[in-house]
Amino acid sequence: MTEHLDVVVIGAGLSGIDGAYRILEANPGVTYAVLEGRDALGGTWDLFRYPGVRSDSDMFTLAYPFRPWTGEKSLSDGASIREYIRQTAEENGIADHIRYGHRVTALSWSSADARWTITSATADGPVTITASMIFAGTGYYRYGEAFVPDFPGMQDYRGQVVVPQFWPEDLDYAGKKVLVIGSGATAVTLVPSMAGTAEHVTMLQRSPSYVMALPGRDKVADALRGKLPAGLAHRAARVYKAVTTLGFYLFCRAFPKASRRILQKLAARQLPDGYPVDVHFAPRYDPWDQRLCLVPDGDFFGALRRGEASIVTDQVERFTEKGVRLCSGEEIEADVVVSATGLQVAAFDGVEIDVDGEPVQLGEKVLYRGAMLDGVPNLVYALGYSNASWTLRADLTAVFAGRFLRHLREQGYEYGTPRPRTDVGELRPPMELKSNYLARANDRLPKQGSRAPWLVRQNWVLDSRDAKRLRLDEEIEYSVRKPVGVA
Repeated sequence: MTEHLDVVVIGAGLSGIDGAYRILEANPGVTYAVLEGRDALGGTWDLFRYPGVRSDSDMFTLAYPFRPWTGEKSLSDGASIREYIRQTAEENGIADHIRYGHRVTALSWSSADARWTITSATADGPVTITASMIFAGTGYYRYGEAFVPDFPGMQDYRGQVVVPQFWPEDLDYAGKKVLVIGSGATAVTLVPSMAGTAEHVTMLQRSPSYVMALPGRDKVADALRGKLPAGLAHRAARVYKAVTTLGFYLFCRAFPKASRRILQKLAARQLPDGYPVDVHFAPRYDPWDQRLCLVPDGDFFGALRRGEASIVTDQVERFTEKGVRLCSGEEIEADVVVSATGLQVAAFDGVEIDVDGEPVQLGEKVLYRGAMLDGVPNLVYALGYSNASWTLRADLTAVFAGRFLRHLREQGYEYGTPRPRTDVGELRPPMELKSNYLARANDRLPKQGSRAPWLVRQNWVLDSRDAKRLRLDEEIEYSVRKPVGVA
């Protein structure tokens, strides 16, 4: 017989462990499993192993509200984050419910049976189980595929091309010339981490990004932790960081010219006199049209000051035997080229979904409260913020999932399906960023509307307020399965 569970959580990363915790918190005793496609928990923080990998959000908001972050660093390294997730899963008994090597490939909903059928690929072949509800903590990109542009002449290059998402453990770049193509968070992390060991590191950017230095330790958070109990200090630091980050974001969006000048002046202070800031640190877009790149203690700028690294703003014409020739005619020689050119974005990591035999086209679906898909029953999807840490919204979604399941059980419903009762308004992408990696995937991502509850706001303060007065009868159609033989 096919195994049946109350809940299946997909993914054992930050979102998946959060979802399992919150669902159990609201529904003690439910049967559940966490299906993880890889052989270890941690999600992003286990997959990415490139030098210096770290958070691009502060740890007081990236960490869970129910488990204090006790590390010293505000922007922490990947290994520490991975250990934090592992400890959270162990302490709450979730680790015992994780099934590794179960890569979910298909989800099929049956209204007649009021359950999902989940198919996973394993080393022993396909495995099928059923569940009344699914919480998807799958993130928004493909784990098994990175985005690498089809640069002309790559077959002629005699050096080694590396993708950060699949960093080779045995890569030796000591004393070698390294070229990092890209200008996002991954690139500005790699450059200072490889500088000093490599002969020289060059960052090649097609266009600049906003780069902002932050202290490695947060003085306000440290002061709170020195005076308050751990749990209270963590909650206070979390609110403080969330509110100040949101305030800076709102300032940037309201006053783009002023914020542009401020960010460029801050960058100039970190660089030698006469450095061409207007060339390498003056993006064509406004602040927060794309995510800001945060660098702890200005380590990226330090590598530039010491001459261990440099920036070139140009475009690749083609690869050559020795490196890369640019559109300007300059050639950059490199022993190792790192293509930090972005992710392959895909909601649910490309899992096929159908409802009563009808395929679900994710690009045509609208998000309900940023957590469910219109017309899709009993499926909650964790989507983080684009202007703040992922966990801030993911945790609100996990709390929603727990309340939704409890509502079903208390009211005797078997499933609930979000359905708009009136026009949801203009459809837009769920993450309001103009990053190329998101633009390439707009047709494959669910949309948001322009009115609640179909609006996906980038505002943790308002979302937290609304979560406290959540109505579960708002534009959700609940159904009770009819007993067999009843017309």
